[in-house]
Amino acid sequence: MPIATVNPANGETIKTYEAMGAEEIERRIQLAEATFRTYRESGFADRARLLNRAADLLEENQQDIARVLTTEMGKPVKQARAEAAKCAKAMRWYAANAERLLADEEPARSDVEDSGASRVRVRYRPLGPVLAVMPWNFPLWQVIRFAAPALMAGNVGLLKHASNVPQTALYLEDLFHRAGFTEGCFQTLLIGSAAVDEILRDERVRAATLTGSEPAGRAVASTSGEMIKKTVLELGGSDPFLVMPSADIDRAAQVAVTARVQNNGQSCIAAKRFIVHTDVYDAFAERFTEGMKALKVGDPMAEETEVGPLASEQGRADLEELVDDARRSGATVLCGGERPEGDGWYYPPTILAGITREMRIHREEAFGPVATLYRAGDLDEAVLIANDSPFGLSSNVWTREESDVDRFVRDLEAGGVYVNGMTASHPAFPFGGVKRSGYGRELSGHGIREFCNITTVWHGA
Repeated sequence: MPIATVNPANGETIKTYEAMGAEEIERRIQLAEATFRTYRESGFADRARLLNRAADLLEENQQDIARVLTTEMGKPVKQARAEAAKCAKAMRWYAANAERLLADEEPARSDVEDSGASRVRVRYRPLGPVLAVMPWNFPLWQVIRFAAPALMAGNVGLLKHASNVPQTALYLEDLFHRAGFTEGCFQTLLIGSAAVDEILRDERVRAATLTGSEPAGRAVASTSGEMIKKTVLELGGSDPFLVMPSADIDRAAQVAVTARVQNNGQSCIAAKRFIVHTDVYDAFAERFTEGMKALKVGDPMAEETEVGPLASEQGRADLEELVDDARRSGATVLCGGERPEGDGWYYPPTILAGITREMRIHREEAFGPVATLYRAGDLDEAVLIANDSPFGLSSNVWTREESDVDRFVRDLEAGGVYVNGMTASHPAFPFGGVKRSGYGRELSGHGIREFCNITTVWHGA
């Protein structure tokens, strides 16, 4: 895949880049290692000052960088501005909280005495250069939620971004440099996927984080396992959205629309499988379908647009295959389901009902504005359907019954349970999944500690 900005709204190639060669990659890894030796000795106050400055610059650039995001991957420009604002918020949160999150811990005095020590501390120390392999769907946010905690912990970053968002990748390197971070603290590697393996095998690269597809996750995990390097993986998701009889159906249907089509439906944590109790199925289906039909699809640069094009022609083709397979196998199309005429990689908001286990869309992630609708006879069946997936990233449950909530929290196989609301990431709360959705956690104290050497410091009596 070429490293290029291709506008998904019309298919026009705007700018192409040459991949970095072996000599430049080596120079950047050397620089990262050398920078880490001194950067690790900086204090939290200095790191926080630089990160807050980066947040200031991002806010100043918000309109311009939003247009770059929209041009490169097609999200509505108002959502791109919101993404930039969210990144600035996360940087400020880690600048304010990193020192507290990584403070030395003192075990219980009884345990210290039992060990024969006069004092024991647990200290968090940085690992070194961390390689981040990041996707195109949230091209700022995915990087910042790695970079902000990594830099505050004293690590340095090497970014291999998706090949269709090179301008965003270069902007991020420039952003940190303009904020005052030394050059080697955060560097972008303009490389193809084939170059990742060799970089992972380099002893100077101490760990890796990846957000992306299952195949990419397997490749990074395999090489990192062979090299015995720490990894954090956030892979696909096919999140369930469960609606019980006690739910506010109007509100649930309204949020369901947003939860499915956010980011043009191209989000790992977008709700994708809508599992509705039979008692309220018809009412929910009617309102959900009305909401999906009413969405404004069009030019992502227009302020009124709610759904723009998919990021790539191949992505649209993959989505169409899933819809066509379901239709051939008996699914009912409640709305959408047909590629529109004209330029760009658009696909309409679509709802498929009558889904069976034999359909590919039941077990594969639909990365676009396509929802699948299931009827559940009771709560037990709803849980069974929800867990009948290789993924386990997050989940949404709609009910006013606390007993329902307790059951869902106990039994849903997911990294998050959002009650009467849609899944959304926040810097203060851990984010990640189970099963084929990956392992490890981003954000919060859990995320900043993922790439730390958790060191026991023991003092004799």
